[in-house]
Amino acid sequence: MTSGVTVDCGAVLFDMDGVLVDSSGVVERSWRSWALRHGIAESVLMPLIHGRRALETIALVAPHLDAQAEWQVLIRQELEDTDGFRTFPGAAELAGALPADRYAIVTSAPRSIAVDRLQRGAIRVPAVMVCAEDVSRGKPAPDGYLLAAERLGVAAADCVVVEDAAPGVQAGLAAGMRVLGFTTTEAAETMRAATWVVPDISCVTAERAAVGQVRIRLDRVVA
Repeated sequence: MTSGVTVDCGAVLFDMDGVLVDSSGVVERSWRSWALRHGIAESVLMPLIHGRRALETIALVAPHLDAQAEWQVLIRQELEDTDGFRTFPGAAELAGALPADRYAIVTSAPRSIAVDRLQRGAIRVPAVMVCAEDVSRGKPAPDGYLLAAERLGVAAADCVVVEDAAPGVQAGLAAGMRVLGFTTTEAAETMRAATWVVPDISCVTAERAAVGQVRIRLDRVVA
């Protein structure tokens, strides 16, 4: 384990669930309820729910269903269920420390859920936020991260992605970006493709560096 790794970049692009907020209980309850209604084995479904858009997960496990209609059901469930939801310590402070034009969120969640969770967690909602509705291909495709970089006006190679799940790591790397992985959702071994791996957001601090640059400091780097 290493401390004191310093990274300079043009922008930080965060995933949301598992990175800034912990909504794992909400998400997993919603999917388990959905699986029970449709007779889908949890052993098949649960490994696929983190890091992907619900539309793509539904298409993978139940291609016979109307994915859009089922997605709306899942959205309603997750908006109504907040039991166990929390903000990761340090998330609001880190987001608040970043310049507005150097910070974006790229999430597989729909915008209604993303805004609700950020506001519930007292995390600044960024001007640039790419949600499930904004791209035709979700993670592990790079589309969301490339769109966020374009909207910020920052070259892809100058962005650092922050992720907690393998599909998101794949998306960031496919976009030509460096990726910081957290082990909040998946084990360090699963996240090994990331450029760096740390336990969670409490290991990350940031400050403005040169003009148009952000300096990130990483502690407890495990890979």
